Amino acid sequence: MNAIALQLDDTDAPVPGHESCAALDAATQACQRIAPLWPLAHFVAVNPFLGLTDRSFTEAAGLMAGTAGARMTMPRAFYREAVAHGRIGEQDLALALRRLPRNSPAPRDLPSLHRALQDAPLAEPAPWASALDAASQTTGRDWAGLACERIATWAAGYFDQGQALWPSPSRHLGPYASWRQEAMVDRTPGIMGLAGFRRIVGALPATAEAMIQAGAARLQLDAAGLANYFHRLLMSIGGWAGYARYLGWQSALQQRGDSTLLQLLAVRLAWEVAILEVFAARPAVAEAWAQARERYGDAPAESAERALDALLQDAYEIGWQRQFGARLAGVPSARPANRPAVQAAFCIDVRSEVFRRALEGVADEVETFGVAGFFGMPIEYVPLGRSRGGAQCPVLIAPTITVRQSVRGASPQQARTIASLRRVRLRIGSAWRWFKLAAVSSFSYVESMGWLYAGKLAAHAFGFGRPEPQPGTRGLAADVLARLAPDITPQSIDGHASGIDLPTRVQLAEGALRAMSLRQDFARLVLLVGHGASSANNPHASGLDCGACGGHPGQANARIAAAVLNDPPVREALAGRGIAIPSDTWFLAALHDTTTDRVTVFDAEQLPASHAAELGRLNEWLAAAGARTRLERTAALGLPRTPTAAAALAARGTDWSQVRPELGLAGCAAYVIAPRSRTRGLDLGGRAFLNSYDWRQDEGFAVLESIMTAPMVVGAWINLQYYGSVVDNRVFGCGNKVLHNVVGRLGVLEGNGGDLRSGLPWQSLHDGKRLLHEPLRLSVVIDAPLEAINTIIARHEPVRQLVDQGWIHLFAMGEGHGPLQRYRGRLQWEPTP
Repeated sequence: MNAIALQLDDTDAPVPGHESCAALDAATQACQRIAPLWPLAHFVAVNPFLGLTDRSFTEAAGLMAGTAGARMTMPRAFYREAVAHGRIGEQDLALALRRLPRNSPAPRDLPSLHRALQDAPLAEPAPWASALDAASQTTGRDWAGLACERIATWAAGYFDQGQALWPSPSRHLGPYASWRQEAMVDRTPGIMGLAGFRRIVGALPATAEAMIQAGAARLQLDAAGLANYFHRLLMSIGGWAGYARYLGWQSALQQRGDSTLLQLLAVRLAWEVAILEVFAARPAVAEAWAQARERYGDAPAESAERALDALLQDAYEIGWQRQFGARLAGVPSARPANRPAVQAAFCIDVRSEVFRRALEGVADEVETFGVAGFFGMPIEYVPLGRSRGGAQCPVLIAPTITVRQSVRGASPQQARTIASLRRVRLRIGSAWRWFKLAAVSSFSYVESMGWLYAGKLAAHAFGFGRPEPQPGTRGLAADVLARLAPDITPQSIDGHASGIDLPTRVQLAEGALRAMSLRQDFARLVLLVGHGASSANNPHASGLDCGACGGHPGQANARIAAAVLNDPPVREALAGRGIAIPSDTWFLAALHDTTTDRVTVFDAEQLPASHAAELGRLNEWLAAAGARTRLERTAALGLPRTPTAAAALAARGTDWSQVRPELGLAGCAAYVIAPRSRTRGLDLGGRAFLNSYDWRQDEGFAVLESIMTAPMVVGAWINLQYYGSVVDNRVFGCGNKVLHNVVGRLGVLEGNGGDLRSGLPWQSLHDGKRLLHEPLRLSVVIDAPLEAINTIIARHEPVRQLVDQGWIHLFAMGEGHGPLQRYRGRLQWEPTP
């Protein structure tokens, strides 16, 4: 037995000494580098580099190349083609060269750069070898793949949320203890050639912490390389690691501890120790691992090749920023000279930019705003008949309010009866589903009853099926469905508080209006437009909904915000705070379906009769704006720009074979924080998040601070998820939609096994001929004094990391329409060329 061989005795006790503490510290560091992966029910965009933003972009690229074999820039041929077609100009290359850090190993002049650009492309980066990799390379068997498959099989049962017919029998245990219990009876490794695997697992430490400490010691890893090694192990099961990180994220929001990811690391480390014990009699395996572990000791140095690719990526982004800056320098349209007929607040989502521009184009009397689509209502929304709901607010925060869906106009007894019937229907539906899938009935059921589904299958095949209009409402009577509404009345149901009391309503209302910079000059109609997307047979459907609403449609937030702002006591209190809403102003909620570009207005029956004609005119404007928007979107989807093609867009949401019902946020490249007067009428191509903000109304710049620390960060998350999914879909994306299989109601596999896939499917990024999303880091443009921006950057480390380490680009508008100021880092600015 060599030095790493197991001692088959009591190893439960932690290994004493400084090294054991170092192992746990390194494990914690590695866990913090993993980005969370939200489940499919509320799938939201996440920055895949979230745990690495304390490093520069190029430093992170080196680390991810080693720990995941990942690429963080495009293949060399991409940039070569961009130069050849003029997408990257000589001035862009020259400017990128001038901005190079002094110690960069990239070429320093244009001739050298052009010569390097023509060099043969690098091979794909290879990750550092783990012990499993070393054994695989030595023996010629894919033990790393076997470990991933077995861990994934266990994880699918352990984390299952109601899909598995036979969930893990040890779910009552912690993750590591559960895996160990099941691995001790799993014969698959032995059948595949790992003799004695179950015996070895039985001798492993019984706790995750002890496993990490003992494993680090037995693998003879230096303390300097432990964090990188543990990071490598987690990235080898990156999807399940991301889901475990999500569980920890949710626990942290509730101020609870969670060790799921640490325990998953212990599971993966146990495979490392076990594989070396299995092959302890083969010196070649031990020698291969001894060579492999030396690479973990040093921080990855910046290579000349990665520096060149980073320089080319900078030039590519400079070229786009030059064109975008020229658009911003255009002369915007004038806002309504008199009191606007309608003010419409949309989510800052890039899809809203197209619709807002279209709405203002068909009606000069309309003024639009951009605001985070949860409208400042951080709620947990509980649908009718359910005891628990979902968080309808940005994932950076925890909901502080619970609001239940009710049936408007129903007596308390009627409401309880309808809710009870709904609960029964949901339970029967769940039981029926289990019966259909059960091993004793599934085949006989299909044989005898499958023909009854022929009509439904045909309807879906020909596009006559339709997605559920509001989640959790299928099967409700039409009159009940029409009366479903959020109930903001403070109450207690089954011992749980629900609704919003008056002081909180006032606080929320003031915050929502200040966030929109809407404190005066109110129109008679103010429309709050949430958004959602209709699609069928789409596991990632929630990813097309509102990210600011936690991956849900935004109508509940919009309706609650409208109800709060129409509340007379709230308005009275707001007047005392300097926000006087005219008595003839009425707030309405609406939902923009971004698949069909149709807008549905809610609660119109409560509108005063004096506003009926204005509502009719508004509906006409919304319909005309939707037609314009659909016509513009046809080109992005590769369809002819004709009214016939535009009208057919709605059918994409009901087609169960459609892999691309809409484009989501593909193309997102800029985030503009400014009054609409700076961009009104400018065609920004549906590529810019538009956040309304007027610094002249922002005493102390508190609103700007809230935007830069929340919506702007979420915008960076979205942009970097798209970026990562494009530059390396194998690591940061989820592959081919056609091959997806849903597992555990949590996520998707590509094929019938392997790791949980994260990120975006390729069909959301590419149409088979061209990229639908350009790999560009977000360019943020702020209309505010530089001193105020600098103060916020200096005060908030996460924001400072994003802008100082090159994860996003930051610009500031000056007075008028002159050149932008560019943030150089360390609170320094320079004018753009």
